[in-house]
Amino acid sequence: MAQDFSIYTDTATVAVFDLAAIRHRISDTPDWWSVVKDEVQEVNEGNVAFLGVGQDGSYKVVIVDDIVEGFGVLRLGFPSGQVFIGAGEDTTGGDLEPDGSDSIQGVVVEFESGNYMMKYKKTGNVLELAFESAVEKFNNFMDSIRL
Repeated sequence: MAQDFSIYTDTATVAVFDLAAIRHRISDTPDWWSVVKDEVQEVNEGNVAFLGVGQDGSYKVVIVDDIVEGFGVLRLGFPSGQVFIGAGEDTTGGDLEPDGSDSIQGVVVEFESGNYMMKYKKTGNVLELAFESAVEKFNNFMDSIRL
């Protein structure tokens, strides 16, 4: 499933989520996830990954088969298999969700429905992601993920 694309974020965050998994947040404020308690709750429920990349700017996202060293891990549920990977500011909220328009910084990648373990690693402005099937989708983070 190797794939790569570039995004620009002005919130220093890359988000990964199944569109159906956080649709319940659509009527929330656009920046609901900037409240750490809400962010960590959704990450721990396996609904979304917010990866703090350190600074605003352009990033190359590379989906690879595996990452063998120096990576972090979390689990996610993909109920519909329609998974957005892109700028944090394009996270579902404010009565909007990623819709494929030119203003959206990211792509929707097709997965089989199910639970996944996602490995992640940032080197410079390159963010590598690797996905494999998992039994569960839950996590136990105490704070935001910062790379």
